[in-house]
Amino acid sequence: MIITVTLNAALDKTLEVPSFTLGRRHRTVDQTTMPGGKGVNIARAIKRLGQPVIATGLAGGATGTRIVEALTEESILNDFVRIREESRTNTAVLDPTTGLHTEINERGPAVSAHELEQFRDKLLYLAKGATICVFAGSLPRGIEAEIYARLVREVRKLGVVTMLDTEGEPLRLAMKAEPAVISPNELEAEELAGHEFNGDEDRAHAVVEMTRMGAREAIMTVSDGCFAQVIEDGASAMYRARVDEQEARSTIGSGDAFLAGYVAARYGSRPASECLRFAVACGAESTQHFGAGVLDPDKVERLLPEVEVARLEIPAEMS
Repeated sequence: MIITVTLNAALDKTLEVPSFTLGRRHRTVDQTTMPGGKGVNIARAIKRLGQPVIATGLAGGATGTRIVEALTEESILNDFVRIREESRTNTAVLDPTTGLHTEINERGPAVSAHELEQFRDKLLYLAKGATICVFAGSLPRGIEAEIYARLVREVRKLGVVTMLDTEGEPLRLAMKAEPAVISPNELEAEELAGHEFNGDEDRAHAVVEMTRMGAREAIMTVSDGCFAQVIEDGASAMYRARVDEQEARSTIGSGDAFLAGYVAARYGSRPASECLRFAVACGAESTQHFGAGVLDPDKVERLLPEVEVARLEIPAEMS
């Protein structure tokens, strides 16, 4: 079983608005509302890829009820801790004429120490039957930045493979807990490194540096694929995986689909390089759909031959 953890679950509303302009009245040509938050999106994609997954986290108020009910309607197994304050609603506006999207994310509910402890107990119970646990997304109010580090340590003690996709201080602190895999995007990795990357050499160095900070494996997503340092046959290996960028309908949630693909392939015991290939194909295919975590497994398989996976030399000064 795979667990996904979403501490700041949301109801995600995506609106398609041609020629979107600030300060004007618009009408949508398409819209969708679905449960969201990175862990939820990852669970949706893993479910579509045919692997067993359960989504857990925190959900509150009427919005939290809608999140749980909608997940159940999608046949996504879920077990959320109910909290007193209302879960957030996020709104994204996609302009099909320019390909640009604008996101407005609410900050989320305040979470009490008791509610968080209830969640911890639930997670450790679920982890007893799990192989992989994915921690993903932002934190709601009232939760300290080191929560992911704490939970990673506790879940690791149960022999579960821990994966992490977050940003900022929660990511920096969690690295010290030695998660099996971290998967920031390029902007998040630049924030972690404290500088912008100038070319592929910088990106390769950054991935290696992330493993030196504690993560066993590091995967940095970029617009056309990823850079990754992974463990293969008991040794570190660096890869660059890429695919020609697709003409996208929406890139919202493509990073979540990428990580879902990697998790699903890893759960299926594929070699590291093939896990990366599958992840890139999932991320690319998801851009053809409206809604985060939505992908077509058959089209992912057809896209696989187009993904290039090249092994790179690990930078000598950091090897």
